[in-house]
Amino acid sequence: MLSQFLPSSFDRQRSIAIIAGKDVYPRLTFEAIQSHGIKVFLIGFEGETSHDLISKFPSDRVDIIKVGQLGRLIRSIRRTQVGYAIMVGQITPRRIFRGLHPDLRALKILKTLKQTNAHSLFGAISREIENEGVKVLDARAFLDQEITEEGLMVGRLPIMMEDHITHGIKIAKKCSQMNIGQGVVIRKGTVMAVEAFEGTDEMLRRAGNFTTDKMIFIKTSGPCQDFRFDVPVFGITTLKVMHKSKINVACLEAGKTIILEKSKVLDFASEWGICIYGFS
Repeated sequence: MLSQFLPSSFDRQRSIAIIAGKDVYPRLTFEAIQSHGIKVFLIGFEGETSHDLISKFPSDRVDIIKVGQLGRLIRSIRRTQVGYAIMVGQITPRRIFRGLHPDLRALKILKTLKQTNAHSLFGAISREIENEGVKVLDARAFLDQEITEEGLMVGRLPIMMEDHITHGIKIAKKCSQMNIGQGVVIRKGTVMAVEAFEGTDEMLRRAGNFTTDKMIFIKTSGPCQDFRFDVPVFGITTLKVMHKSKINVACLEAGKTIILEKSKVLDFASEWGICIYGFS
């Protein structure tokens, strides 16, 4: 099986377009797909997609567009004649308010949205792509080895923290359900920080300003999570922020959270005395 996250009808003879945001996530997905001998095209974004990833593609298999150019994205999809698309890697959140370059097709879609947020925008983009007969894949596809496992992955989880974690998971789930964010930091029964639009790392930095101990970071998914474009992700950058903020326990939802470069993350977590635990 190529990946547990692929549809049963997946045809490996059909090519895939990677719609790539920033950082390492798109590269890992590209390398995993390529290892299976599947033809890949890249649609990247100016100022977001890494030049290193772009350089791995011949010129006839890559298009670079501005964030918001939905019409051009769809034309790229048509040109490549792919069967599938996969959206991986974050687009800088502030671009929703500043730095967006909507073309006529994007403006038409924006007018139909009751709320303008990441979920509604990427949901609309997914619908537009699938209207072209191209299946948008679960963004966890091909990265099965990077998925959070259930139970203790590294470090030691103090027994006294178990009740606090249960309490924190309830709070994180409620926040995610309300589309506030996917993460919280707690200390015993106190909520130290809640993730909002600024993202996980900024939330962790805020929590670190309290300069206290026994803080726990919890990251979860929501009940209506659309894994085509909204996957909880944890990586080495976030781990470094935890270390600097003296947050020594990370609880990640098993089966749903991707740990980018997992072996590297677990090695550093062990070195820095950080516990990583997968809950379900």
